[in-house]
Amino acid sequence: MVTINLATKEISCKIVYYGPGLGGKTSNVEHIYKQSDPSAKGKLVKLDTETERTLFFDFMPLQLGEIRGFKTRFHLYTVPGQIFYKASRKLIVRGLDGIIFVADSHFERMDANILMVNDMLEHLAEYNLNFRTLPYVLQLNKRDGRNILSVDEMKRELVLKNEPVIEAVANQGIGVFDTLKAAARLVLTDLKNRKHY
Repeated sequence: MVTINLATKEISCKIVYYGPGLGGKTSNVEHIYKQSDPSAKGKLVKLDTETERTLFFDFMPLQLGEIRGFKTRFHLYTVPGQIFYKASRKLIVRGLDGIIFVADSHFERMDANILMVNDMLEHLAEYNLNFRTLPYVLQLNKRDGRNILSVDEMKRELVLKNEPVIEAVANQGIGVFDTLKAAARLVLTDLKNRKHY
């Protein structure tokens, strides 16, 4: 849910990184955080547990451009990928403005990808978010791995609408900013088409 601060002339948007556990969501956000201008970012908040590196979210505001004289600030979140953290994922999805699905390219992880896509769609529906109009990007991560599916195979299984699809190796920073820029562009286009401010 976009928030507008008239005093500071800022528009805040929320982008959520979704996907299976250990698929690269945290690697994406950590790379963006490390490479961002210190004056343009907030504190990275990471909550670790024994079973998952990121239980709730990584949080980082990032400034990218202006809309009608308002600065835009993006808050980036990741969801925990383990299936038993369903309630946490639902909470994090609430109020999002865009979503990036980080898919693991390994053959043996396709079932986990599909399971999490369905989980994501279920949570969006519970909040009455229209997936057809929601800014959405699909990232095919871990493209440097062995025993990976082809891009065409992954697209056949995971493309849900005419979303941008970006190949990545998040732990090396490859495709990370391309993915974020694609999502930010969609969110900003969506904002510009709205009439409420």
